[in-house]
Amino acid sequence: GGIGGCRGEHPAPITPHAVSLPVPDEPSIPEPGCPERRLWPGGAPAQLGCAATGNPPPRVTCAKLGDTQDPSLVTPNHLGDPRGAPRVPPTVSRAHAGTYECRATNTRGSAVRNVTVAVQYGPTTVTLRVLPSANVTRGSTFSLDCGAEGVPAPTFSWALPPAPNLRLGPDNRSVTVTGATAANRGLYTCTASNRHGRSAGSVLVSVDETWLVALVALGSLGAVALVALGVAGGWYLKSTACKKGEYNVRDAEGSSEASCLHRARPHHEPGDIF
Repeated sequence: GGIGGCRGEHPAPITPHAVSLPVPDEPSIPEPGCPERRLWPGGAPAQLGCAATGNPPPRVTCAKLGDTQDPSLVTPNHLGDPRGAPRVPPTVSRAHAGTYECRATNTRGSAVRNVTVAVQYGPTTVTLRVLPSANVTRGSTFSLDCGAEGVPAPTFSWALPPAPNLRLGPDNRSVTVTGATAANRGLYTCTASNRHGRSAGSVLVSVDETWLVALVALGSLGAVALVALGVAGGWYLKSTACKKGEYNVRDAEGSSEASCLHRARPHHEPGDIF
């Protein structure tokens, strides 16, 4: 027979697997990743989180509208500058309140979304007004109005001179005094407070009693004038009586009036009857 031979086995050809590459996509800023309204507490890092989608991953920056002085805020996917230096977010202040334009950018294009930021902060300087003025006339009515800005809205409290004729307004922002007396003199202090802080303002109120002193003085002068008028009236009556000879001799005997009458009667008239 013939010589048998071995037929070699050849491996099956390898088919390369297809690799699917992501399709480039332009940026998008959906609502869940970038809410249009934010409320920031004062003192927190000023970092405006706005997530965007796209391929390649977009770069997001947020800048305050109408304010060229305010730098762009730090966003989660933009924590450094192009040179790789770390960027520390500023601290939230009242100046950060406003509307921001957040822009997501990649090689395919860009997308824009506006975000309104409100900032919580402690009460600012308290304004305290006294109406009609801090120099009050005794017996008059005056009021004090207290005001301060803050988020959330502040509540108000007072430190007042102890007096029974004080009435607080329904929101504690005002005080009314009716029929002012000396007890209403003194320092009036209003304090505005919220969970981020407090601020106070004071005003000194005086009660003018000059008119009362003048009235007492006028009363004293009036009494003296009445006494003087009484004395002058008596003297006038005496003088008139002397001139007219109208005194009754029997009542006036032994008195100055009697002598006055005797001087008035001529001695050569024996027929005078008294």
